[in-house]
Amino acid sequence: MTGKSEKLLSILKLQPVVPVLIVDDAKSAVGLARALVAGGLRAIEITMRTPAALDAVKAVAAEVEGANVGAGTILNARDFDAAVKAGSTFIVSPGSTPGVLDAARGSDVPLLPGAATASEVMALREAGYDVMKFFPAEQAGGAAYLKALSSPLAGTLFCPTGGISLKNAMDYLSLPNVVCVGGSWVAPKDMVAASDWAGITKLASEAFALKA
Repeated sequence: MTGKSEKLLSILKLQPVVPVLIVDDAKSAVGLARALVAGGLRAIEITMRTPAALDAVKAVAAEVEGANVGAGTILNARDFDAAVKAGSTFIVSPGSTPGVLDAARGSDVPLLPGAATASEVMALREAGYDVMKFFPAEQAGGAAYLKALSSPLAGTLFCPTGGISLKNAMDYLSLPNVVCVGGSWVAPKDMVAASDWAGITKLASEAFALKA
């Protein structure tokens, strides 16, 4: 296992659930991140799906003690570099491209690349990756599919994301090739809009309590 894989695992193993956030207002990001950290979820993924995302990463990285903020939905080398400059401690991509992999090779910040098929996993293994995002998890075959990959692709660890909730998270966390799951249910839009940080901390605590 490479040094960057070990660095990535040290972040992913902080908790069983990594919050996957779409932040519309960077001003809310600090309060949201503090609420998640208070509930035990210190590794936080902010997806690059809104104009506010980079500012949100910068704010959380600078102001939230104990948070490991990562950038998700990274689709190209330009976004990779921008996310690193904003303070991301890890990068998440829904898939992989030569450009994203080249950017990752030139950076000390670890990449969690996405894969949904055995061929994609094999290609990433050849590129030196043994920790990957399984995405979109439920739509790509769910926990049963991922379990089927565990023997022929032994030694590969996954963070499944996509369609995962409190109800089915343990289906994944009980698998030998799953290190954690990603989910958005810990930060519902209505609770974020209402600045219900206590409610979000409660949801985070429930997620943190999930054990494989």
